[in-house]
Amino acid sequence: MIKKHLVALPFLLVFISITSKVYAQQPIKSENKLKNGLKFYLSNDSTKYIKATGLAQLWLRYTDNNPGSTVYGKEIKETYDVGVRRMRYQVLAQLNKRVFFYSQIGINSANNLSARKTPIFFHDVTAEYTVAKKYLTIGLGLNGWNGVSRYTSSGVGNILCLDLPIIQEPTNDVIDQFVRKNGIYAKGKVSAFDYRVSVSNPYPIQQNSSTATLPINDTNISYFSTNPPKLHYQGYFMWQFLEEESNQLPYMTGSYLGKKRVLNIGSGFSYQENAMWNRNNLGDTVSTALQQIGVDVFFDYYLNKEKENAITIYASYINNDFGPNYIRTAGIMNTANGANSKVSFSGYGNSIPLYGTGQVVYSQFAYLFRKDLLKSEGTLQPYVSCIVGNYKRLDAPMIVYDLGLNWIQAGQNSKVSLDYQSRPIFHTNANGLIKETKSARRGSIILQYQVMF
Repeated sequence: MIKKHLVALPFLLVFISITSKVYAQQPIKSENKLKNGLKFYLSNDSTKYIKATGLAQLWLRYTDNNPGSTVYGKEIKETYDVGVRRMRYQVLAQLNKRVFFYSQIGINSANNLSARKTPIFFHDVTAEYTVAKKYLTIGLGLNGWNGVSRYTSSGVGNILCLDLPIIQEPTNDVIDQFVRKNGIYAKGKVSAFDYRVSVSNPYPIQQNSSTATLPINDTNISYFSTNPPKLHYQGYFMWQFLEEESNQLPYMTGSYLGKKRVLNIGSGFSYQENAMWNRNNLGDTVSTALQQIGVDVFFDYYLNKEKENAITIYASYINNDFGPNYIRTAGIMNTANGANSKVSFSGYGNSIPLYGTGQVVYSQFAYLFRKDLLKSEGTLQPYVSCIVGNYKRLDAPMIVYDLGLNWIQAGQNSKVSLDYQSRPIFHTNANGLIKETKSARRGSIILQYQVMF
């Protein structure tokens, strides 16, 4: 598979070489050289173009591992590692006033425990046609036009906190490919109302070897069904009270870094018939739908236009129905690959019982200091985020919080983030209840460098 991707590499290098020369000939102010990536204009009025962008997010991390974590059978209590959290290349093309093309390739979560020579794969390949300017555009292909909430489709280059709010991606790599699926979508704006709807083909879960199937002895515990998947329907709708946001791409901005005043209230849904199944008390297999409904609010507001100091507030509420007692653990770029007899319900490494049937609240808050706080070295943006998951299978809320600081050097093009995360440890007691061990919380400290063009 990687050989097929390497065939495209010479074209990409030639494209970047050509566009770099063309781009360098443009009379651009020094502070705007990185503003629009590498652009090759196809018309004198600049309305037709081809654009390329690139991004890397690199992690240096310390992790206090979950109890019983092992690496190839040997217990490991703490981990120091370096990893590539993300690498992306995008190519966009506005071919005329109606036709737009978008593609994105890259990798996710590559550390020393990942497969060597991690293959680059396509995240997005879409083509869309504008039926009625601004009001209706229809697109087709491998896409991330998702529903439920704002950050079910997150922009990776402008995240507010260190990492994406993955709590809003509960089907990530189970029935999708890092939240993308092949399908058709429609989007548009009517006055201050912005909408997106999509219908897609979920991936069969058999393609994900780490996804648990229905055990023989479990009753009233839901799992993803191995039956051929039915269509997945999604939608997200928001009212933009202040400045409008772009809907050219599906991925939503986490922070405008003092450049905009935005206040949006949104709501969305996700539905897939018979996506889940469980065994009832009689031992019969019962199929149920995957259903999600969410509401959220996003407020990003500069306090002084010249200083570009700003506050960012985001809050969301999502009701997840994945069938009775569904729970799924997840650990980002996991620091272990096995467990011994000491392992808890939370799993090994940095895993958390992150997704489940029930309600989840997610919130963010950040303050951006004036743009010249550190003179020529940029400015600072402290932040805090919190997840509170009230899942039916757990006997206590699942709470994860992050405290962090962004050092904004050149906007989102060069950014350093330092983050501390605290996560819970759950265990199963003698009565079968899954309870949090309050004194056993674990933490991670992550330093990330983001570079983007």
